[in-house]
Amino acid sequence: MSTNLTSANATTIPPDTKTHLLDVGYQLIAKKGFTAVGIKQILDTAGVPKGSFYHYFTSKEAFGEAIISHYFVNYKTRLDTIGRRHSNAQQKLYDYFQNWYDTQQNGCDHEKCLVVKLSAEVADLSEPMRIALNAGYQQTISWLAEQIKAGWADQSVPRPENIAAESMAKRWYFAWLGASLIAKTSQTNTPLAEVWQMTTSQMGR
Repeated sequence: MSTNLTSANATTIPPDTKTHLLDVGYQLIAKKGFTAVGIKQILDTAGVPKGSFYHYFTSKEAFGEAIISHYFVNYKTRLDTIGRRHSNAQQKLYDYFQNWYDTQQNGCDHEKCLVVKLSAEVADLSEPMRIALNAGYQQTISWLAEQIKAGWADQSVPRPENIAAESMAKRWYFAWLGASLIAKTSQTNTPLAEVWQMTTSQMGR
């Protein structure tokens, strides 16, 4: 998302207040985490009165759930854009994981880490947010499985024996998510480099 943070002294509330709140909350939470960001900080940063927040969201938890859902709607658009490219399935998979590899390196900003950060934080904190995250995971895994099947069909991706496309997609996604978490903890890009090498090898690069 590209909305810039608005100063606390803003005097004009954007016409689409709900989207503005989601954009600002997304940037703050992706940087600091869900529990570290309070509603007051969100309102001050967005330049939006408290009443406007509760007009759209019944609680901070509902706000967090909405941010995750909004994020994955936009993420699906990016997946669809890759899927429409005039290239074989292997190249589409390569482009997807190359973008993940490139953006997750060298620290974390609001364009990179919402899912990585919240996966480690809210699974036991909020059931609605956990469900929203899981739905987003499944959306991405389904897309990966479709590309793997297409790669088997156009013979651009090697087909191993005794493994379904969905299982391969899960293995790749889980490996990348885990590597991103460990990269944050270790402050090194080595985990990402390892899964990048594994994935590209398995996709026949």
